[in-house]
Amino acid sequence: MYTLDDLMENRDAQITLACIAFFVLAFPAYFYVAAGNADGTLSGGVADYQVNSEMAYVFLDAGSESIADGDTLSMMFNTDAVDIPDQHIIVGLRLNLSYTEDEAQSGVGCIGDAAPDTITGTASHDIYNATGEGQNSGGSGEHTVQVEWYNASYLGVQENKSMAEIEAGLNWGAGVGDHTVTISVEAAAGNEPIPTCSRSDGGEEVSYNVELVLLKYTIAPYIDTSDI
Repeated sequence: MYTLDDLMENRDAQITLACIAFFVLAFPAYFYVAAGNADGTLSGGVADYQVNSEMAYVFLDAGSESIADGDTLSMMFNTDAVDIPDQHIIVGLRLNLSYTEDEAQSGVGCIGDAAPDTITGTASHDIYNATGEGQNSGGSGEHTVQVEWYNASYLGVQENKSMAEIEAGLNWGAGVGDHTVTISVEAAAGNEPIPTCSRSDGGEEVSYNVELVLLKYTIAPYIDTSDI
C-alpha cells in the first residue's frame, strides 16, 4: 500500500493511482452506455464501436424428392408462416442439399463405372440470389447454397463510424416476404464397354433442408485498453 509520501514523490505510484482512477471511472460509464444500447437502438454519433453478433437459423422445410434428368423442383416460402425471435433480423436463406447415385445397369458382365451427375441449387429472395452445384461423382455428395443481404464487415470493432451507419450496413430491411429455392438435376450414364450390359440414369434422389439465416447484434462503445 502506498503512503501519502509515496504518492507525492514516487512516479510509479502516481501512474498506478492514475490507472486505478481511470478504470474506476471509465468502466461503469462504459457498461452503462453499452447496456443502454444493447437493444440495438441507435443514436450515437461518429466514434469507435464494438459490434457483437450471434447467428441463428429458422427451419422452413425439409424432405427428399426424386428429380428427373433435366427437371427442376421449385419451392416458395413466406416469412409470415414462421416466428422470428425478438431482436433478430432475417439476413439470408440457406439451402442444404445431399444426394446419392441412382444409376442403373442391366445385362451381364458389367464392368463400367457410374458417371457423375450434377445437382444445382439456387436460393433467392427479392433481388438477392445465389447458385451452387455439386456432383455425386458416382457415389454420394452434398453442398450448401446460401444467399445473404447484409455486410459482415460491419461486425466486430468499427472505427470512426456512426451507429446509424453500422445499422444500415447490417439491417437492410430486406428479409420479409417470399423466399424461393430451386433444385435441378443433370444426370449422366457411365460408359459400359461390355456389349451385354447397358447403363441408364433418369435422375437423382435429392434431400434438402431450407432455413432462414438470422442475425442478432448489439452495439457498444469501444474502448481500446491495449496501451494502458
